[in-house]
Amino acid sequence: MQATIYKITPEALWRVAEAQGRFTGAPVDLDDGFIHFSTRDQAIETARRHFAGQDDLLLVAVDAGALGEKLVFEPSRGGALFPHLYADMPLSAVKWVKPLPLGPDGAHVFPDMDA
Repeated sequence: MQATIYKITPEALWRVAEAQGRFTGAPVDLDDGFIHFSTRDQAIETARRHFAGQDDLLLVAVDAGALGEKLVFEPSRGGALFPHLYADMPLSAVKWVKPLPLGPDGAHVFPDMDA
């Protein structure tokens, strides 16, 4: 299993999660019945496909092992396995939160994901 998985989320939504002490998901997560995550290798494509042109985003690094059996890797686009969490995410599982700004070319500028 991936040691770290990633969630891209609007900053305002994340601030609500911090106030509540847990992340319950973005509207798309609530509609689908699980919280969508990406692996390191999937995060850039996820940003391009689902968050194009969106500013005020955060990249949240999450300890996959801390999420337990409610975290399931399921096939999605092209058969790739994506991490899906069938529960609220406790903030205790979060390793770090970093800004995900737009660069001059309109693509998101990813932070150092190893730090």
